[in-house]
Amino acid sequence: MPPDPASPDAAWLEVRVSGARERQAVIDALFAEGSQGVQETDADILTHLPADSSSAGIRDAIRAADPAAAVFITGARPVTWDAWRADVRAHRVGRLTVAPPWLSGDMDRATTIVIDPEMAFGTGEHATTRGVMRLMQQVVTPDSIVADLGAGSAVLSIAAAKLGAPRVIAIELDTDAAANALQNIHVNEVSDRVHFIGGDAFSILPLVAPVNVVFANILSAVLVGLLPVIHSSLATGGSAILSGILSAERDAMLAEISRDGWRIVAEDVEEEWWSVLISRS
Repeated sequence: MPPDPASPDAAWLEVRVSGARERQAVIDALFAEGSQGVQETDADILTHLPADSSSAGIRDAIRAADPAAAVFITGARPVTWDAWRADVRAHRVGRLTVAPPWLSGDMDRATTIVIDPEMAFGTGEHATTRGVMRLMQQVVTPDSIVADLGAGSAVLSIAAAKLGAPRVIAIELDTDAAANALQNIHVNEVSDRVHFIGGDAFSILPLVAPVNVVFANILSAVLVGLLPVIHSSLATGGSAILSGILSAERDAMLAEISRDGWRIVAEDVEEEWWSVLISRS
């Protein structure tokens, strides 16, 4: 075990967790240790805790949540807004672009999703987000009623509206995400099409059914439980896009998908993340 990394002049502990299989459990453990927000960067989970936090206690909490996770803790000085902002970039994904406000000025508003990120929560352009955005461009049309499960910042809901969907239901259980999602919906001028609902997807999705397309960028363990609800909530010929799945979990997820008789339409892989477009039989 490495030594306690905090130095006398460190203002924070930077905690990076790699290879977590129980991502939500790890995130919950970090919040329990005092984190005010986490950033998911591809395979890693990153947060900052006060310098006087116990490194041993943090490691024990994370390993209790996920024994397979690797934990790296270093001393860190506060990151200035200007320094952090300089690292944020726009992402072109097919016909769409995701960009922060300070990079979006000259971009086409019809195809640009403007997300004002907070330093603690990242920018919302995780590889899984891009996977869903690429696949949705195959199925979202001006006739599509869309449900976005675990909508978070509502970036995927806004993307669907930009692709022409006349009605998108953004469902999110985390009440802390609501203000950011509503602000993003307003800034992107899609409030007439994107409707944010706070609550559990298991309960809410059947209430808004039938829908033509479902997005679910959620942990794979949650996706397995949601599959029957998604299947029964889709209109005939409807499609679902599943993401938040590691490539190493692909075979296991395909086995679960086959239980409900789904048809695999397309797959997307970026880095270690696998996303899939499936169609109701």
